Amino acid sequence: MSSLSSDRAAALAEEQRNLDRIYRHLDDLRDIARGRLDAVRLTGGGTPEARSQRDASARRHAGRLAQLEAVEQGLCFGRLDETLHIGRIGLHDTDPPLLIDWRAPAARPFYVATAISPHGISRRRHIRTRDRLVVDVDDEILDPERATATTVTGEAALLAALTANRTGRMRDIVETIQAEQDRVIRADLGGVLVVQGGPGTGKTAVALHRAAYLLYTHREQLSARGVLIIGPNATFLRYISQVLPSLAETGVLLATPGDLFPGIAAERQEPPATAEIKGRAAMVEILEGSVRDRERVPDSPVRISVDRQDLLLTPQAVEVARTRARSSGRLHNLARPIFEEAVLESLAAQMAERIGHDPFWADPLGEEDALTSDNVLDDADLADIRADLADDPAVQAVLDELWPVLTPQRLLTDLFASDAALASAAPRLTPRERELLYRSPGDFSPADVPLLDEAAELLGEDDRAARLAAARELRKRLAYAQGVLDITAGSKSYELEDDDEAAIPNAADVMEADMLAERYRDRESLSAAERAVTDRNWMFGHVIVDEAQELSPMMWRLLMRRCPSRSMTVVGDLDQTGALGAAGSWADVFGPYVQDRWRLAELTVSYRTPAEIMAYTGRLLPAITLPRPVRAAGVEPWESTGDPRDLVRHAVDEVGDGRLAVIVPASRLAELTAVLPGLSTDDLEQPAVLLTVAEAKGLEFDSVIVIDPDTIVAESPRGTADLYVALTRSTHRLGVIYAGRNEV
Repeated sequence: MSSLSSDRAAALAEEQRNLDRIYRHLDDLRDIARGRLDAVRLTGGGTPEARSQRDASARRHAGRLAQLEAVEQGLCFGRLDETLHIGRIGLHDTDPPLLIDWRAPAARPFYVATAISPHGISRRRHIRTRDRLVVDVDDEILDPERATATTVTGEAALLAALTANRTGRMRDIVETIQAEQDRVIRADLGGVLVVQGGPGTGKTAVALHRAAYLLYTHREQLSARGVLIIGPNATFLRYISQVLPSLAETGVLLATPGDLFPGIAAERQEPPATAEIKGRAAMVEILEGSVRDRERVPDSPVRISVDRQDLLLTPQAVEVARTRARSSGRLHNLARPIFEEAVLESLAAQMAERIGHDPFWADPLGEEDALTSDNVLDDADLADIRADLADDPAVQAVLDELWPVLTPQRLLTDLFASDAALASAAPRLTPRERELLYRSPGDFSPADVPLLDEAAELLGEDDRAARLAAARELRKRLAYAQGVLDITAGSKSYELEDDDEAAIPNAADVMEADMLAERYRDRESLSAAERAVTDRNWMFGHVIVDEAQELSPMMWRLLMRRCPSRSMTVVGDLDQTGALGAAGSWADVFGPYVQDRWRLAELTVSYRTPAEIMAYTGRLLPAITLPRPVRAAGVEPWESTGDPRDLVRHAVDEVGDGRLAVIVPASRLAELTAVLPGLSTDDLEQPAVLLTVAEAKGLEFDSVIVIDPDTIVAESPRGTADLYVALTRSTHRLGVIYAGRNEV
């Protein structure tokens, strides 16, 4: 055996011994966590406080067990010098530590050390494993005398990861993070960090690993408020869903822009031109106008019949009520009680004048200006009249017509379903633009979500019904608690001293303790991400936005409300912008919120897209500045005008165990779905999928076929950007089928 082979065998054996020791310790920790969880679950009922503590302990132990089980694969992947092993989690309860968490400061040289700047280490070892077996090691000797200006760290491990077949789910890159990516991942928490990078530069992976790093570094701060990650669509979220769990992080909320208004499934399809109008910042003024239009003054007196009395509500009285309500400064729904009170005062005065007149009254002085009134009703009587009027259905119907309590859903539905309402609230839009907004009542689209959120901010929440329900629940609990205490007191021996009576708590004490414990238990049993799902007013500790170039000004307003601290990581590529109305520069996006106080980081190296595909893309789209590819695939892109069915079938066979995406124009999706029935349209784990450009955004595949690129360009005002996206999804092979006489 050669010396080189002998050294390699010794290194493999050494790392296998280390790995065995690490996994034994991991198994011990799992057994401990599992035992503690089982013990907590076997604990009995007890007091409400004890139950809440039990639930909190169970959640803590279950979370720890989930973390330990999530890191089974690829637990240890690196080593610095002789003893410092790097892995997915830290195992620090030994001396020396068995494993250093990849996010710890001590692990950073694994990602950034070079021969020119070795960061105090002399050797970096990459360890490749399969299950619990070491299959390969690769050593880098960081010798300053042999320093080169390399840009790739751990080239063998990186190339192995890049050339491996895709699985339909994104893998983490924790073993192969490159220096320029590491700088982004470990950047400071505060402020807006914009990460600009072309196709294949790892923007999405960097964003996800940054989430894991921030949760590790700022655990206490972020676990309380949570981290929100925004992706372009549900397919994309499924694609990335396993990355953070594989890094032992589960307390993150993944959402699309359409998920950000609780209780609404925003799935309605609409033309891009309609979505563009809804995304304009001018929609704020339109929604404000729509709210004002719902605070009406009638053109003529309104007749209201109450107890066989006809009352007249004059426009002047309504104008006074509206002015009083608006001048209060309260939001629409919260100002309704003020409007209602003023209207009821006017109606009650009319009613009192009719029913309170004393027919036998006479001015004792015979003077017209006498101070004595002929009305026998006092203030208490007037209050009773106002209360009766408030309960009258006819009065409430008029109030609802003049100043309705509105939900965001109703405001938006009524606005878009009425030509007159649109003309009044949006006079600056052209007739064609108002026509695009008009629609019959129904579901909501993703572009409606920021409008619903803005409407909620303008309307305010009328919580009177909820408070009344809470009061009824309070009375019911109080009565139940008093009944329990009455039974307890009745069972007490009459021989007890009177002083012992004071030891029995009252019903309010018992009920309050029970309710507080219940609220505490509910709060402790849910993570920040779980609580945020149902709370529109939740404010996150950090927000990460992927494909950020696609978001409209209205969506940015929503996200800024969700993150008032402006602690954000924004990932995107302006050259890949496909949405109409999206900003032309990052300064346009963030200027209104943080002026020039945002940071830009650029990723310049494409790891996914091979040199052959990048060169082909450059020939088709010469105006775009492309990232620099780090590798070649050895396969040139091909073009054809043949039958898509035969070509796709051949490509599926050629890919083998890999994944193929067929990317088509949105306008031809139904047609091509019919002639390519073997392709899935949403399951990325299938061998081949059929997607539009919008659906393929952010994804990667072993092979890609783009059908009818000319239509992709022609059907969108941003068609060049769409074609750029389509051409750069592949890690290995690219085919382009042009429309021609042989195409079906």
